[in-house]
Amino acid sequence: MKGLILVGGLGTQLRPLTLSKPKPLIDFGNKPQLLHLVDMMKRAGVTEVVLAIHYRPEIMDDFLETYADYGVKIVLSVETTPLGTAGPIGLAREHLNDGEPFFVMNCDVACDINLRSLLDFHKSHGKVGTIMTTDVDEPAKYGKSVVVAHETGLIEKFVEHGKIFAGTRINCGCYIFSPSIFDRISGNKPTSMEKEVLPDLAAEGQLYCMRLDGYWMNIKKPPDFLEGNFLYLEYLATSQANALSTGNGLQGNVLMHESAQVGKGCMIGPDVTIGKGCVIEDGVRLARCILLEGCTIRSHAVVLDSIVGWRATVGEWTRVEGVSVLGEDVHLGPEIFVNGALILPHKKIQSQVSEPQIIM
Repeated sequence: MKGLILVGGLGTQLRPLTLSKPKPLIDFGNKPQLLHLVDMMKRAGVTEVVLAIHYRPEIMDDFLETYADYGVKIVLSVETTPLGTAGPIGLAREHLNDGEPFFVMNCDVACDINLRSLLDFHKSHGKVGTIMTTDVDEPAKYGKSVVVAHETGLIEKFVEHGKIFAGTRINCGCYIFSPSIFDRISGNKPTSMEKEVLPDLAAEGQLYCMRLDGYWMNIKKPPDFLEGNFLYLEYLATSQANALSTGNGLQGNVLMHESAQVGKGCMIGPDVTIGKGCVIEDGVRLARCILLEGCTIRSHAVVLDSIVGWRATVGEWTRVEGVSVLGEDVHLGPEIFVNGALILPHKKIQSQVSEPQIIM
């Protein structure tokens, strides 16, 4: 069985992190986000994964070399021009069209989906497509139409936000299609999955949906990336508790790479992920934050609700909060306050940043 992962976006909403790495390769839970989806497909029996990419394909080549022995064949389908959210399916036809259904997933989502159950349900109704859906408090936040479906799962229609209230059920960005989908999508022009393909299938009675039981979060933006991290750690706590870290000074759900170093008198957690090679000195306070590989948090610093990028440094007695994002190799001086700042890579900050802003 085969699967397609859409990894073609520029990731502008997750800058400054995506100025250093493509979004799919940024660590989420101390593992490249892309690998979470590849693993999900592997568990469902997928043996070949196609990566539909437009932005910086040369970096993805390096990724493929690193994970050549990952246990599943991974190939690239490169868009010379952006083809939207559905066009890449048509472009990858030669890889996917072996007569069997195939999965399609958006790399922007952190989730726990039983793809095997989705496959079984798809086969049971025999139509062209099946999408995974979930209920959210604010559908408009995700820019998606609301899904209106019969209790059997047959989708009746998609309703745009702002016209009438039609519920809170949205498309998760995870699909399975039968090969006949290639009759509807060419790989020669931009095509929208949400505005063209799915509504047409629904109108013809060819589209079903299945409700997601596990967690889900679109992680395009820093606040949602942090919220996704919280949900992922909560998922680990209930399903793989031994994957989480324990010890003096750790409270709540904390995921810490074995190579990280932690000093004395620290208070870490809840909802903290600490990457490979991080150094946390004495008396540090961390909560609801993500530290990417190789960063250093100096003595008595505080990091709350923020992301610290690769090889960045937070100075002694410095406080970082308000969904700040420090890019790669950013260095904050001692005894300063940083609130809601997006700091581009390779910057040295020595003064207060008390109001949210982009520092270029």
